[in-house]
Amino acid sequence: MWMERLGTGGSPAQVLRLLGARAEAAGAPPPAALTGTWFGAAAVLAPHVRAVATPPADAFVLRGRSAPGRGEPVVGGGWIGYLAYPDRTPTHPALPRAAGGWTDTVLRLDHDGCWWYESLTDAACPAGLAGAVREAPDASARAPWRIDWTPPDRDAHRRGVRQCLEAIRAGEVYQACVCTRFTGAWSGSPLHFFADGIERTAPARAAYVAGDWGAVASLSPELFLARHGDRVTSSPIKGTLPIGADPARLRASVKDVAENVMIVDLVRNDLGRVAETGSVTVPDLLGVHPAPGVWHLVSTVAASLRIGVDTARLLDAAFPPASVTGCPKIRAREFLQVWEPHPRGVYCGTVGMASPVAGVELNVAIRTVEFGRGDADTPGSCGLGVGGGITIDSDPDAEWQECLDKAASILGLSPRTPSGRPPADRTVAASR
Repeated sequence: MWMERLGTGGSPAQVLRLLGARAEAAGAPPPAALTGTWFGAAAVLAPHVRAVATPPADAFVLRGRSAPGRGEPVVGGGWIGYLAYPDRTPTHPALPRAAGGWTDTVLRLDHDGCWWYESLTDAACPAGLAGAVREAPDASARAPWRIDWTPPDRDAHRRGVRQCLEAIRAGEVYQACVCTRFTGAWSGSPLHFFADGIERTAPARAAYVAGDWGAVASLSPELFLARHGDRVTSSPIKGTLPIGADPARLRASVKDVAENVMIVDLVRNDLGRVAETGSVTVPDLLGVHPAPGVWHLVSTVAASLRIGVDTARLLDAAFPPASVTGCPKIRAREFLQVWEPHPRGVYCGTVGMASPVAGVELNVAIRTVEFGRGDADTPGSCGLGVGGGITIDSDPDAEWQECLDKAASILGLSPRTPSGRPPADRTVAASR
């Protein structure tokens, strides 16, 4: 393995844009990115990833590579991609159920602002790649993008929430996450949409991967699983308020606290299926944290995995994420296929990376835009899922508003001009 200190340089968004331009000019596969807090770093960028459709059972599984790493700050490389939500098959856009690819090389930005070149091989950093990190930001490297959003059917979502409330009153479920979907038409560059998004909103678990099939730009704040050696953690989010509201209202909300605690119990149950007996703990319960446009209640569950539990078995126990399903999980998933008007697609699945050196870290694919095939000249279709947990105290109108609050940070994005300022004529349209 090779490591090389590159020093200070551009921001993750700036470097990603330059990597994208280099890849396009060379006719190479596009870059992939993890930004926010991943593997103890502020960003992990892969200069090129040939991300292709893969069987869902193979996503994030390092067959024949090595055991999961112990969580050192070094990443080196690995498999980066996504795994879609497993129930129902979407058609608009129709992305693969799983896609990703291997990279031997990453650029890692530590939390002190220093960039590192890391490779699982013994190859030194190419001069051009080092230049992409150190190069002064070039505003002309920005590329245009446009998304024209169509809002979901409000009445259909309210109907799903009411059906969920009826099932709760009948004792069929205790809680479920009922979702809906914005659809849109896009043109331009999904990579630059993602770069603008992380600059503007700074999500904690953002991820980007693209291929001939389209692109996934996840501006997620939520950790699904972090596995380092035999230790695994999950930080489910349940409970939301607009960022302008008093965050103390979250801890005082009977509905939000009950929702979070029920999901914590579900995560404990999921991890308990593969954990050492007595090792499942809740080191952080009901913390209030900011996310793009909202406040969230966040808890953390941790466990020690039994000997021999690989990533495939861990995902079999815990996927799809508890926070986007319901209690009891299997019954809630059955109902959600009836209550929701659209398949979820990548939304509520997971995006992340499995590294033989650093371990496995995966987000919950919320605040995630799925881009179908398209290019600068041919508009493609895209989707943005949103939803919220329903309990016996839920109000259908409030749940609809929560969906709008969660989507607002993405619907409000607009591309920047070469000067770095928003254009006078907004190029993103969103109707509520």
